[in-house]
Amino acid sequence: MLGAGWTEVAGFAAAFAIAVVATPAGISGAVLLLPFQVSVLGTPSPAVTPTNLLYNVVATPGALYRYWRQQQTGGHLALVLIAGTFPGVIAGSVIRVELLPGPMVFDLVVAAVLLPLGSWLALTRPAPEGRSRARRIRVPALIVLSAAVGCVGGIYGIGGGSILAPILIGSGRPPREVAPAALASTFVTSLAGVITFTFLAIDRHGFVAPDWPTGIALGLGGLAGAYAGASIQSRLPERLIRRIVGFLVIAIGARYLWSGLG
Repeated sequence: MLGAGWTEVAGFAAAFAIAVVATPAGISGAVLLLPFQVSVLGTPSPAVTPTNLLYNVVATPGALYRYWRQQQTGGHLALVLIAGTFPGVIAGSVIRVELLPGPMVFDLVVAAVLLPLGSWLALTRPAPEGRSRARRIRVPALIVLSAAVGCVGGIYGIGGGSILAPILIGSGRPPREVAPAALASTFVTSLAGVITFTFLAIDRHGFVAPDWPTGIALGLGGLAGAYAGASIQSRLPERLIRRIVGFLVIAIGARYLWSGLG
């Protein structure tokens, strides 16, 4: 655990670097900040979850604004994702505090999902445009999927967009459409998660509420990094973005596998 003051400085720098890489793929960066908070910053559990969600609340508006200037709003897809992830993240927040306040065996389940998915994205080529549209997930199924992902996001503090982005890209949607929609969903659901954890902390002892100084420092670093990352997204080929998403998901899955086995 770092000393006073250095925690915020280290968090800002790490969040900036991670957001630059993650944002073009539609990922907020919180997925990689969670293990960084635990291992380097020493953020206690379960407060690390709402602190990560607070990062999303502060960091994602920069990327969303940049996408808006590029006329990428996510449109109908963003509304569909929010309809599912919003109630899901509230349920996940309650589960995190009431049932899973400490280290979670569920890490193995998450790893079992993310590792194959990340490998598929990283090692396969994008499908032809015609086939991609035929494989797209229908709206009712996407809402149910978003609710489940939002619940997992509420437990782990990743909003949900980080898991939805590779699934949507893998189903054939272009990263240009997925990235702003996933980030919009992440912002709304993370805000709901932070509010939920804050209320849950009122009548409980221990570390339940967000670590506000750390979360804000992380968010400001992510805000600058996400704006920079969004500005280069249109210059990157779709195959490269797919590889970035895949390897990020593999890294996340490997971390959860290591934690679960430990």
